[in-house]
Amino acid sequence: MEPPTMNPVVEPLSWMLGTWLSDPPGAGTFPTLQPFQYLEEVCISHVGQPVLNFSFNAFHPDTRKPMHRECGFIRLKPDTNKVAFVSAQNTGIVEVEEGEVNGQELCITSHSIARISFAKEPHVEQITRKFRLNSEGKLEQTVSMATTTQPMTQHLHITYKRVTP
Repeated sequence: MEPPTMNPVVEPLSWMLGTWLSDPPGAGTFPTLQPFQYLEEVCISHVGQPVLNFSFNAFHPDTRKPMHRECGFIRLKPDTNKVAFVSAQNTGIVEVEEGEVNGQELCITSHSIARISFAKEPHVEQITRKFRLNSEGKLEQTVSMATTTQPMTQHLHITYKRVTP
C-alpha cells in the first residue's frame, strides 16, 4: 500500500513529520516538583486528511517505565497560519491549544482545558508550547504551565532527533 499524499493544508507543518527520539534526555522542573529527566518518543504523521496525528510517549531514563502519554491532532485553518492542537493525556487532561506556525516554529497556548473529576491537584489552568526545528535539524519543544497554585512557569524542555521521516 502506498503512503497517502499529504493534504496541502498541512504542508506548513511538514517539518514536524516523522518519528523523533529525545537526544539528550528532556529536563522537567516546576516549583512544586523535584527536577527530573525523561526520554520521549514522538510520532507525527498524516493519513492524507487536512490534519496531523501525534503521540508523545515519555519514559523514565533509568527504568524505562512509561511516564507521560499524550495523543491527538494538529489542525490548520486553511489558507492561514492558524493552528489548533487537540490533545488527550494519561493524566486525565484534555486540552485545545491554539496559535500560529511561522516558518519552522509553532507557538500555541491553551484555549480550553478539561479534566477528569478526580484529577490530582493542583489543577493545570494554562499551558503554552513552542515547537521549533533548530539549525541542526532537531525538533525542540518547550512547555510552560500555570496551575491553581503557581503562575506560568517553564515546565519541560526537550530536543528530539528524527529517526524516521
